[in-house]
Order: sequence, then C-alpha cells, then structure tokens
Amino acid sequence: MPDSEDVRRIALSLPQTAEKEAWNMPTFRVAGKMFVTVPDDETSFAVRCPRYERSELIAAEPEKFWVPPHEAGTPWVRVRIAALDDLGEMRDILVDSWRQAAPARLLDAFGDGDAEGGPPAR
Repeated sequence: MPDSEDVRRIALSLPQTAEKEAWNMPTFRVAGKMFVTVPDDETSFAVRCPRYERSELIAAEPEKFWVPPHEAGTPWVRVRIAALDDLGEMRDILVDSWRQAAPARLLDAFGDGDAEGGPPAR
C-alpha cells in the first residue's frame, strides 16, 4: 500500500522539485511554487486542484478526496493515501499537481511522459 514516503519519493523525482518544511510539515515545490504538502498525520496529502474540478472529484470519490474547511477557498484538495489503488494512481495525482505549478519551460521539457504519466526517460 502507498504511504507518505512514496509521496516524498515520487514528488522529488519530478524535475526541479525541492522539499521545504512549512507549517511544521513537508512541502514540495517546483520553481518555488508549492504543489504538494504532507500533513503531520501522514495519512493524506494535499495537491493543487482547480476549484471547478474539485467538486466533481469529491462527489465521484468521497472516500478518496476531500477539502478541510480551512482550505475551502483555496485551489487544493486532500487525498487519503489508504484509499489510493496503487503507486501509479498516486504518481498520476502528483504529476497533475506538479504540472499546475511548473513554469512553461519545464512543462515543455517534461513532455507527455511515459504511459504512466511520468517524465520521459533520461
């Protein structure tokens, strides 16, 4: 089953990602923009998600996605790690969030990635 160390490993595998502690939790940033946080209980992680997509996501899979009240006005959604099917699903979610934060020059270099949604092999 995926865990918070998998979040860290996958996030740090994405181009120009750095880990930085903020609010007493690990956060991961690309070109200085945060794209994932791991709250201190390590049972979930938060990723960027356009608000117009968030409602659909939560309605479709409420056991997997939710938004705490203090994040309702932000473009973030929480993901319950235990509800994920596998590492591939975790990677897809993290790559999508990374793409929302990454500058265009990195997106161009990242390309379409492989079949699992990852960066091209180097």
